[in-house]
Amino acid sequence: MAHVEHEISPVYDEHSRILILGSFPSVKSREAGFFYNHPQNRFWKVLAAVTGQETPQTIPEKKEFLLKNKIALWDVIASCEIKGSSDSSIRDVVPNDLGGILAVADIRRIYANGGTAFRLYQKYTYPVTEREAVRLPSTSPANASCSLADLTEQWSVIREFLDADRENQ
Repeated sequence: MAHVEHEISPVYDEHSRILILGSFPSVKSREAGFFYNHPQNRFWKVLAAVTGQETPQTIPEKKEFLLKNKIALWDVIASCEIKGSSDSSIRDVVPNDLGGILAVADIRRIYANGGTAFRLYQKYTYPVTEREAVRLPSTSPANASCSLADLTEQWSVIREFLDADRENQ
């Protein structure tokens, strides 16, 4: 177990309408300094499929992709004790403060990437924000029972929400 601080800045701007929260960055993401950098994590493939766009490859492309699609991205945890990248080993959680994002962006829906992110959001963040989150299946390679097609289908609620949001403007 190691005490680790979250050092990746959130991605958002005033146009962001949805917020996707992970639990805590994997070792590969911490090394790269950006979210979902493990080559087996399906996050970027799923979002690309859901939005009907090419999968972004570089960090600048990923940031542009998120902002173009009105998606804010961060994690529930600011620091914790963790063994490697194992969500099940997470202890001594200090949550991130979502106040900065919520003050700037008109976040209308919050999604949690996986059960751990959802559980930690419910425990630490919901009491502060009083904003419901929608649990989506994890895009992590540890969630091997869920195929890319299944993930894409279940994550399509994001596209549906963004399409409805565009129509209401």
